[in-house]
Amino acid sequence: MGATITPYHLTHNRTDWLGWGNRPYLYCMPVIKTEADRRALVEAATSGDPWFFLGTDSAPHPVAKKLSTTGAAGVFNAPVAIEQYTKVFEAAGALDRLEGFTSLNGPRHYGLAPNAETITLERVAWTAPEAMDVEGPDERALIYRGGEQIEWRVVRD
Repeated sequence: MGATITPYHLTHNRTDWLGWGNRPYLYCMPVIKTEADRRALVEAATSGDPWFFLGTDSAPHPVAKKLSTTGAAGVFNAPVAIEQYTKVFEAAGALDRLEGFTSLNGPRHYGLAPNAETITLERVAWTAPEAMDVEGPDERALIYRGGEQIEWRVVRD
């Protein structure tokens, strides 16, 4: 058995999503739940247990689809996902377990070799882009934490 955990399930609860008005960009499936659930997911992700691993479930839905009457589920987090995971693991005092969660546990679960390429993360603030162009006339997808200062940055080896 294995379980993937998204960065937004580690950083948000349903009050963040619905507490002060609906924030449709946090609508995902499964939906974000209680603060106790969020804390339990952080504990699981940072535990070092090999059956928990990265799963961004990143969804670059166009703005029109996110804001429609039946809004599309999913959060477009790929541009900031690894940095968000790093922030969570740092706060939990578990940076030494980040590589297993992000890079080793998933391939092991599926019987695959881990990626031979590596990245380096450094604690340097940068601002995430607000949106990315997607297919369709005048369409764009808003990026999770877009326009915000991100605490970690990827530096390629």
